[in-house]
Amino acid sequence: MLGLFSSKMVMVGPADALPGRDVEMPVPDRHAVLGTPLRCPWPAGLETAVLALGCFWGAEKTFWQLDGVYSTAVGYSGGFTPNPSYEEVCSARTGHTESVLVVFDPARISYATLLKTFWEEHDPTQGMRQGNDVGSQYRSAIFVADERQGETAEASAAAYGQQLLAAGYGAITTEIRELAPFYYAEAYHQQYLHKVPNGYCPAHGTGVACPIGLGLQAD
Repeated sequence: MLGLFSSKMVMVGPADALPGRDVEMPVPDRHAVLGTPLRCPWPAGLETAVLALGCFWGAEKTFWQLDGVYSTAVGYSGGFTPNPSYEEVCSARTGHTESVLVVFDPARISYATLLKTFWEEHDPTQGMRQGNDVGSQYRSAIFVADERQGETAEASAAAYGQQLLAAGYGAITTEIRELAPFYYAEAYHQQYLHKVPNGYCPAHGTGVACPIGLGLQAD
């Protein structure tokens, strides 16, 4: 069992990744909670963020509850396999991490505020795991859409990293990289904790606050 866990905590290379498929995963037209579309085109003025913080069921619920969020969806990003299945991602042979697409109105909620939520809702120091959820598909990542998001993400990581170190945690292991293709997860994963309110998805937050102001700007 240890060998299995160890192998799942090692990133697969592109030559060894599963081949995937050309067909996109079918998903519902509308968000089960918000009633908004799950796919673009989005209304003018909205922006997107793609964030990975462990099990995507609970992460998605956290974001859809924020004022100013227009829509959310769960999927896979950061790897090599096109249009993977959940089982393939869980094999750690796709390179993807479970991710949440957040569509938001920057006039009502800032990207920095989304990052504050991101940092506080998981432990970004654990590498290829979140608690008992072990494997490269649970690693922490921020996929930035442009230079502005990249600068904000880097500043937030530096600031929150200081807070974590002061609280006795190790260094942040979160990947910050250019936006990779976001592949939608299967329909039953979308808004899962709305459909299955008692579904398993543990919280792994450290309890360390990420105050806007330490390298972050609310506006």
